[in-house]
Amino acid sequence: MTTMAPASGGSYPLRLDIQYSDTLSRLTFLKWILAIPHYLILYALNIVFEIISLIAFFAIIFTGAYPRSLFDFAVNTQRWRMNLVGYVTLIRDEYPPFSFEPGLYPVTFEVDYPTNLARFAPLYKWILAIPHLVIVGILSFIAFFAVFIAGLSVLFAGKYPEGIYKFVVGVQRWSMRATLYTLFMTDEYPPFSLDA
Repeated sequence: MTTMAPASGGSYPLRLDIQYSDTLSRLTFLKWILAIPHYLILYALNIVFEIISLIAFFAIIFTGAYPRSLFDFAVNTQRWRMNLVGYVTLIRDEYPPFSFEPGLYPVTFEVDYPTNLARFAPLYKWILAIPHLVIVGILSFIAFFAVFIAGLSVLFAGKYPEGIYKFVVGVQRWSMRATLYTLFMTDEYPPFSLDA
């Protein structure tokens, strides 16, 4: 049986889901070692992502628009990251593809392109995002231990606890909403919710 965590509902311009799997390999902790090549690539991609964010900062201030090609690259980089998150949080057994392309892995990551951004919002968004960043930091700390507990469950029972799955995916969703907001990819203020 395959299920999804509660989808990003409403009109928020982010959709993030990781498909749940009823049975998983008991060699679960090896995934953290096998993920090293992805971490190296994502480290380099993140440098480019940060440069893009800086260019977008000035583009938005002067034009009110996030350049579409840069936006697409930023989304694709975050999609690759979310594919890896599905793997290293032990939710999925399949090795993530070395690709930006959607649909190649059982993770949905989509972001709507903003057609009109507030020109001076990049100057203050990070201040407005502070409550989200604090909460996400706390939730991420809890999720770290939850993933370890889920890994023990997979090791001994071959199953990822569904409650932990929903929590971990919800934390990732909240984290990505905060990231999109602080890095100028949307003007819509993120909801304070794991599943909204």
